[in-house]
Amino acid sequence: MARTQRNKATAHHLGLLKARLAKLRRELITPKGGGGGGPGEGFDVAKTGDARIGFVGFPSVGKSTLLSNLAGVYSEVAAYEFTTLTTVPGVVRYKGAKIQLLDLPGIIEGAKDGKGRGRQVIAVARTCNLILIVLDVLKPLGHKKIIENELEGFGIRLNKRPPNIGFKKKDKGGINLTATCAQSELDFDTVKSILSEYKIHNADITLRSDSTADDLIDVVEGNRVYIPCIYVLNKIDQISIEELDVIYKVPHCVPISAHHRWNFDDLLEKIWDYLRLVRIYTKPKGQLPDYTSPVVLPDSRTTAEDFCNKIHKNLMKDFKYALVWGSSVKHNPQKVGKDHVLEDEDVIQIVKK
Repeated sequence: MARTQRNKATAHHLGLLKARLAKLRRELITPKGGGGGGPGEGFDVAKTGDARIGFVGFPSVGKSTLLSNLAGVYSEVAAYEFTTLTTVPGVVRYKGAKIQLLDLPGIIEGAKDGKGRGRQVIAVARTCNLILIVLDVLKPLGHKKIIENELEGFGIRLNKRPPNIGFKKKDKGGINLTATCAQSELDFDTVKSILSEYKIHNADITLRSDSTADDLIDVVEGNRVYIPCIYVLNKIDQISIEELDVIYKVPHCVPISAHHRWNFDDLLEKIWDYLRLVRIYTKPKGQLPDYTSPVVLPDSRTTAEDFCNKIHKNLMKDFKYALVWGSSVKHNPQKVGKDHVLEDEDVIQIVKK
């Protein structure tokens, strides 16, 4: 692919190769049913709290020190690489939410192909709501590229929105392509060749934004996860102030010192922004609202119904209406139904039948 010129005549051919590569990569990730091995040493940790954050990075960049100082859990720290061998969990409380932190073993180049238990590490990273890529300030930024590459190869897309492409398989009728805006890269032949690589010959495809061949492959594969990510630059106690000013301008980036606990509040604030959680306070009848322990919901599911299901699945059966105080209603209190969308720091009181 690197030797091929890029122009209209070769776009079709490049699309084919990209699709073939993606397909082979997927077969690497999920090997075709091998013999069942015995139950091995478990690697993943039970999900607790309102959100889950994984620390990903090379060995010896300070992931364990960061976990120990943020969550107060002791994760073994030593002067050699691969001190951490399994996942070490910790919980940090911030703004009333319980956030689970996972200290994962270091990953090295070639982790997505199974080097250094890399597969299991990245598989745990896939289940997180946010990934913190911990980097050492003194080491080159080439490390950032390598880690991104490893995660991309395992179907994790960092700081991206899912591509706006509608894809629907059919039984008959051929390939039907509709584009709602001008496409710079994909045309009918390219799309057809990519799909035929996946043995799909009947499908409806709607392109609602200017998409690339990679976007289409991601949608067809369907096993991609889109996770926000923050780059944490550790060990800033070893560089000058001028260098720090330059680092501060990099997007999605927080410089810290895990050992001296510098700039942790900034890191937590940024984590909170990226997790996009919504806090809902509860109010028992005839009492003041309880501002100490909010119910925390992800911002994609914040209706009154989701709130009830988070507390208990039987609560919806007796639900009559809810009274809401806060920014999501026009007047306080307001009677709302189960489809009302709540906003951050609203107060709710549920009235049963």
